[in-house]
Amino acid sequence: MKARVARASLRSLWPLLAVIAMGGCVSKDTSDLEQWVKEVLARPGGRINPLPEIKPYEAYAYKAADAGARDPFQPFYVQREEDVADIKDSGLTKELEQEIKNRNREELEQFELDSLRMVGTIQDPDDNWGIIRGPDGVVHRVKVGNYIGRNIGKIVNIFEDKIELREIVQNSQGRWEERPAAIALVE
Repeated sequence: MKARVARASLRSLWPLLAVIAMGGCVSKDTSDLEQWVKEVLARPGGRINPLPEIKPYEAYAYKAADAGARDPFQPFYVQREEDVADIKDSGLTKELEQEIKNRNREELEQFELDSLRMVGTIQDPDDNWGIIRGPDGVVHRVKVGNYIGRNIGKIVNIFEDKIELREIVQNSQGRWEERPAAIALVE
């Protein structure tokens, strides 16, 4: 009981001590402050420089014919008929073209190949399954023949330490090419 009374009296004592301490900080003599304000106000005002003159916008019309230069919007390389004929050939075999067109997209084809991680394999008497973790953290089970990645990557082999696949990418001439790729097991 005595401890409770002592705590209550200490609580009421703190605001009183704060008021006494603050009273010592307040001074009635402000003559030095008033003198400084008078000095600052007595100083002559500065001169503000005028704003710089704004020049009007002048449009420039580029005329390639007048300057003897080429038009930057015209292609600098003229394609020959032989080059155009090569581009029309997509580079895909008829079977591969049909396989790509006549299939539904799979879940893992929405991710870039380098964002997918192989985390393991499962083996049963009929198939080897690869375990892939997507960038969203979801784990997927894949087998030979499934597609993964954005470059039409078809799984061709599943080993204990990697998944091999074949991607179909477009080269600089517009032709489709097959290229090997792999996803290694993450340890």
